[in-house]
Amino acid sequence: MMPRMPGTNLTRAEAATRHDLLAVTAYDVTLDLSVSDKVFESTTVLTFTCSQPGASTFADLHGATVHEVTLNGVALDAFEVYRDNRIELSDLAGENELRVRCELPYSHTGEGLHRFVDPADGRVYLYSQFEVADARRVYVTFEQPDLKSVFTFTVVAPEEWVVVSNTTPQPEPSANHTRTWTFPTTARMSTYITAFVAGEYHAVYDEYVGAHGTIPLGHFCRQSIKDQLDIEELLTLTKQGFAFFEETFAFPYPFGKYDQAYVPEYNMGAMENAGCVTFRDEYLPRSRQVHSFYEQRANTILHEMAHMWFGDLVTMKWWDDLWLNESFAEWASHHALVSATAYTEAWTGFTNARKLWAYRQDQLPSTHPIAADNYDLEAVQVNFDGITYAKGASTLKQLVAWVGLEPFLKGLRAYFEEHAFANSEFADLLRALEQASGRELSSWADEWLKTSGVNTIAPEFSVASDGTFTSFAVLQTASAEFPTIRRHRLGIGLYDVREGRLVRRTTVETDIAGPRTEIPELVGQLQPDLVLLNDGDLTYAKIRLDERSLATAVAHIDQVDDSLARALLWSAAWDMTRDAEMRATDWVALVLRGIGSETDQTAVGRLPGFTRAFVNYYSDPAGRAELKGVWERGLRGLVESAPAGSDHQLSFVRAYAAAAHSPEALDFLAGLLDESAHLPGLSVDTDLRWTLLAALAANGRVDEQRIEEEVARDNTISGQERAAAALTMRPTVDAKARAWHDAVERDDVPNETQRQIAMSFVVSGQEELLAPYLEKYLDAAETIWEDKGPHRASTALEGMFPMPLASSATVARLDEWLATSEANPSAQRYVREGRDDMARALAGQRRDAAG
Repeated sequence: MMPRMPGTNLTRAEAATRHDLLAVTAYDVTLDLSVSDKVFESTTVLTFTCSQPGASTFADLHGATVHEVTLNGVALDAFEVYRDNRIELSDLAGENELRVRCELPYSHTGEGLHRFVDPADGRVYLYSQFEVADARRVYVTFEQPDLKSVFTFTVVAPEEWVVVSNTTPQPEPSANHTRTWTFPTTARMSTYITAFVAGEYHAVYDEYVGAHGTIPLGHFCRQSIKDQLDIEELLTLTKQGFAFFEETFAFPYPFGKYDQAYVPEYNMGAMENAGCVTFRDEYLPRSRQVHSFYEQRANTILHEMAHMWFGDLVTMKWWDDLWLNESFAEWASHHALVSATAYTEAWTGFTNARKLWAYRQDQLPSTHPIAADNYDLEAVQVNFDGITYAKGASTLKQLVAWVGLEPFLKGLRAYFEEHAFANSEFADLLRALEQASGRELSSWADEWLKTSGVNTIAPEFSVASDGTFTSFAVLQTASAEFPTIRRHRLGIGLYDVREGRLVRRTTVETDIAGPRTEIPELVGQLQPDLVLLNDGDLTYAKIRLDERSLATAVAHIDQVDDSLARALLWSAAWDMTRDAEMRATDWVALVLRGIGSETDQTAVGRLPGFTRAFVNYYSDPAGRAELKGVWERGLRGLVESAPAGSDHQLSFVRAYAAAAHSPEALDFLAGLLDESAHLPGLSVDTDLRWTLLAALAANGRVDEQRIEEEVARDNTISGQERAAAALTMRPTVDAKARAWHDAVERDDVPNETQRQIAMSFVVSGQEELLAPYLEKYLDAAETIWEDKGPHRASTALEGMFPMPLASSATVARLDEWLATSEANPSAQRYVREGRDDMARALAGQRRDAAG
């Protein structure tokens, strides 16, 4: 095993020591991007003060070839002071100037300064990605969020390029067909939200004129996809966002201009760089997408904009309070969507997708409090998860329901005013919210933010002979590992079947606490066909249905008028299936009954994926082939009955392709691909062609030559990535060996291509081919975190976990490895999570077999 790299893995204790010692006056950074296609030159002049003259500290610089280090006018021996990605600084003065000139490599992993050459036209594009701690891959830093400073950037680049950063530049001609972009000094900010975007980008400029003045707007994308830049819709969302947030937060946008760049091979959805937001350019679709795609894109746009206040204007002191950034931005974006845009049912989409992400994460052995103990950077890297985002947002949604929206916003406004351009801790926000709401919130915070796990709530009632409730209570339980019983703001809905519809008769909103809470308001009510706890989705909890309500839900899921109520029923059934309380066979029947009339496109898109997992892994192996046939035939019926050209039709065709395995189904997919078969209203465009081809590849119906022919037809980076996925899915020994080599062993495969390969490696039904990779996976997990870095390692460990090999023997082998492994704790986490998913699947198989 390779040794840890403490220079890269900054600890919280080290950061606190450095913060107490230093204050950073300014950064002056010059980047020369015209040096070569492999490296760039970086020169940093960093001025700072030291509270203890004579003390020592260190600056951060990752992977550099250092040519010059000068501290307070004295040249230092770079070989002596630059070790383990740190520059050792000794005998500091009260006021200091550090000057470092170095060369750094361009990245192909999406970390640091990423370089991309577009295969469509040969144009070059760069962009930076610095969160959590990768600004040090581009210039010398004190890489921690609480050492904020101001930054003056200068960039030398080819004259035909566009260069964007956190402020608006003044470009001037330079020698050798280059130009020099000089950027005005920024506002005070943390290193991780500084940014550079450079290359032959297509640019569109506009402005937002609001109550606090004019904000210049820029949108950027590759030249080869400029026709996909739906600028009017993007401008509409951007302007709606600024109007809403400036009024809601009562604080003007703090960073002058606002640029949004859509960039290739991006690891995440987007990044909130101050005034220079980057997005993955898949958000500019080249093929038809359904409504939920655009809703999610709108949410991402508003999420990043909310970060301009949550995270950029006011920044956490250390990554323990990462949730202050992400949970608040997640809540604020959904609040803005329903309040200020056309996406008025975005909270339903949240319940159908984001919240399930949180529920799964919170039931894994790696669960953690919302306010996590991020003791070092490696701990931070793996906690950008469903708890930090969606559980935190769910908790804030409940807090808003509890204290009221206006007191909540009043507290936020005071918080922004007090901590603008500075750093804060959770206690600062809590104090502001308590003062604004008049409520004591410390105990609430202890319950919800500092503990792990999810509660389960269920109704308990008695019914008189006339059908009315004589008693009604809500029971609350917790797991043995995480026994906290919490307070909940809760809606209780009573639903009746009327004229073929399942409609809400009434709802009661109340607070519950403890293991049992009586609800006297419901005594005397006629027992409904369905009792729905958490009606309105105010709290974060697993819900269970009484016997009559469950039967009603199963029989009438397609007749529920309210989309959010349906989402809660889908969520309950999904969780019951995962907990082996509902058979996978019954889940399939439920989805086939309800999905055809489901109005929320997020549900329509997500439910087939959940079903595929339940069929492949949670069903009784003895009856799995039959259930696969039921699911495949059911989807074919939905494809045939969906309105021509509808979002439902496209979603069902995609799901059918993923489920297809019979000769008849595969022949139909092949016909759609070669245009010998047709569906009214369905356009088999570029991305749908790849979906069909991948399904055929997974079933051994196309070879490498046919996939290469499709690449020739689609000579784009997207085409190359989709081809890599299709090649990986083929049921051959050589296909798996090549995919393993490319995703796990090589270093030169671009990050998004590696992701496509990793996520396509594991195919249900290919157990014999995957069997040798259990031991290879565990061997790789021992060192992959150090060998390949956090991004490549996490992608491989998550995507290539051999789930089809689920058995008691495999679980035992995983347990043995976990008991003896010396792998990085982050790598062990992914193995432990996969093991937990496998154990759940085996329990599900036993439940399905029991009938």
